[in-house]
Amino acid sequence: MIIRKGVKTDMPAVLALIKELAAFEKEPEAVVVTVDELLRDGFGDNPLFHTFVAERNGEVIGMALFYYRYSTWKGKTIHLEDLIVKEQFRGTGAGSALYREVIKFASEQKVRRVEWVVLDWNTPAIRFYEKSGATILNDWRTVQMDEKGMTQFTIDL
Repeated sequence: MIIRKGVKTDMPAVLALIKELAAFEKEPEAVVVTVDELLRDGFGDNPLFHTFVAERNGEVIGMALFYYRYSTWKGKTIHLEDLIVKEQFRGTGAGSALYREVIKFASEQKVRRVEWVVLDWNTPAIRFYEKSGATILNDWRTVQMDEKGMTQFTIDL
């Protein structure tokens, strides 16, 4: 298995992994992003995200997708959006290798924090992150507003 930077030709496999993660998280219909959008947004002059992929025998079996953020308290940070390994390859070390690569990249980029979210029922992931030295923040809540909410909010202004 090798861990490498994702390239354009990996994006169909990345999208398949995103869809597998959505199914795992019990929201299989939530994915609306397309390969074309991944190509446009990840490989232009100012890419909105970066990926690492785990490859085994020429097949992409896992990926980590992340992007830069800016913290008013810490400065430059990285947000790990998704880390997923195909179900049949879980337990092979691919997830750990992808995680290590993201943390190594962040350290090399001199960011002050890497952050991500984990579902409260995903106890294997929570245990893995805690064992790695990550801190699980229980007093913060993720807040989101979808397209419908944004539209309604702007109408109500």
